[in-house]
Amino acid sequence: MRALLQRVNQASVTVDGAIIGQIDTGLLVFVCAMPDDTEATAQALALKVAKLRLFKDEAGKMNLSLAQAGGGALIVSQFTLAADTARGTRPGFSYAAKPDQANALYEHFITCMKDLEIPVQTGQFGANMSVALVNDGPVTLWLDTENP
Repeated sequence: MRALLQRVNQASVTVDGAIIGQIDTGLLVFVCAMPDDTEATAQALALKVAKLRLFKDEAGKMNLSLAQAGGGALIVSQFTLAADTARGTRPGFSYAAKPDQANALYEHFITCMKDLEIPVQTGQFGANMSVALVNDGPVTLWLDTENP
């Protein structure tokens, strides 16, 4: 699985003009399932995201995890993280999992984050979403379970 994490002061997802998910301090997590991913992959990624120390402590150092900082996660599915741009100018998406598998793994990732006691808000799988955010830092990280 791939994830793009952005530390935010606030973020929201809107579908058809209505906000369906929003957080204040926390992580905006864009998630993409790949064909070889499993529930174990989703669980490992969730654990990594939850435990990464990306938030400032009293000394101003990035020493706190999402839970320690009291933040939430806004989780959005994004198959375009699997884009193949090696040839031409039009990206291919054959490296992304098929929709049924991708949705199941996206939902499992969300469940795993909740099991880790992270407050979670979500986008809507397969929907045309508008995502708004105020990046904090900015801090943006790319995670790939295949190439850690």
